[in-house]
Amino acid sequence: MKTVVASAAALTAFAAVLSGCGGSGSNDTAGGASGGEGAKDKKVTLTMLVSGNKAADGQDFELDVLPKMVHDKFPNITLEVQKLPDDQYNTSIKTKLAAGEGPDFYRIWPRLGGGASVIDLSKAGYLADLSDLGFMNNISAGAKEDMSYDGKIYGIAKGIDMLGTYYNKDLFAKAGISDIPQDWDAFLAACQKLKDAGVTPIVMGDKDPWWIQFGAYQLAANTVYAEDKEFDVKLQAGEQKFTDPKWIKAIEMYKELYDKGYIAKNTLGLGGPQATQMFVDGKAAMTFDGTWDYPTLTAKGAADFERGFFPLPGNAPGKPVWQAVSTAAGWGVNAKTKNLDAVKDVLNYWFDDQSDLFQEWVKLNPSISAFNGVPLTNELYKPSYELYQSSGNSIYFANQMWPNGVADILQVKFGEIIGGQRTTPEDVTKAMQEKFDQLWKK
Repeated sequence: MKTVVASAAALTAFAAVLSGCGGSGSNDTAGGASGGEGAKDKKVTLTMLVSGNKAADGQDFELDVLPKMVHDKFPNITLEVQKLPDDQYNTSIKTKLAAGEGPDFYRIWPRLGGGASVIDLSKAGYLADLSDLGFMNNISAGAKEDMSYDGKIYGIAKGIDMLGTYYNKDLFAKAGISDIPQDWDAFLAACQKLKDAGVTPIVMGDKDPWWIQFGAYQLAANTVYAEDKEFDVKLQAGEQKFTDPKWIKAIEMYKELYDKGYIAKNTLGLGGPQATQMFVDGKAAMTFDGTWDYPTLTAKGAADFERGFFPLPGNAPGKPVWQAVSTAAGWGVNAKTKNLDAVKDVLNYWFDDQSDLFQEWVKLNPSISAFNGVPLTNELYKPSYELYQSSGNSIYFANQMWPNGVADILQVKFGEIIGGQRTTPEDVTKAMQEKFDQLWKK
């Protein structure tokens, strides 16, 4: 979810390069043998490349737990995992795949969302078909569909992710805010109370430009998609445009938070890790982020306080709040891996709901599970999740229906607003539409 840094054209070019290349970056010490019957004693090294930040407290599932438990189960298999920050990841994975040196497993995003999206990567021939894996029957239909293309399942989602507002309950109490804001006017009033109390209301890591999406998509859920859930379908059909007043309003509302000083100054100089640290140190009352960042946003900092989480209420008074809820990023398998049987052995063990590895994954997975029968146990997200289940007022993360590059323009142009340039919300949406028209025709 987090980053969108590639264009569809680049992926098409990579496909052409790959056609002359073979193999993955895995170190197959068994000369291509894998984990089927009769090959269990042949040593195989599998590689995984994923994005994100290492867990701040305790063990990181992908870096620490997964390799150990896989090796304990399959002594002949060594799993080597590398985790990169999102922007570095998108550049690295595309370069490796284009050179025929991609890892056996790697991070992918649902639909068109992200520089490494399931649709673009499957079209380019970079993803193996996983439709035959038995555990797929235990995954919700929506999560499977979002990780599919042309009738084939190419990815396994981490679960369901929600965008929302992490907040410091102690700082809210200090400012005299007793209730979670239920609409846009109440949210602005809460920000003003915090500011009057000498508290920075919101901190964002806008130096990492994909953070701009975290607030924008929540507001658009209320201004655009609450009124027209088919907006993106109409956009693709040429029946709707980003220059519609509803998208302009979403950008205007986000701009208002910066104009009024509710978001910390100079956020274009703050990366995501710095913004997160400010929040966990108690130096800002709120930040907009997703459920995937639970480990870092609940880590111990300089201040000890209770966290809360609620959807950014971009709705008008008397109207219901809409949430941005989407299938999470997950894992795909390199179509050129030399160790497909061993890879499937690992996946079948990992996602067998009776296995010890599956139970450990569920315990450490910050995303809400998309596997049937796995209850939500994270108290922080229960109010928002229950609202999502009961109301149905939600929409996917908007970039999942746009070709890669459109969200980049949103980030660049809105970054100009943050930086004090004379760019207007109309300029932002006009540039988004121009980029969409350019890319969708391809």
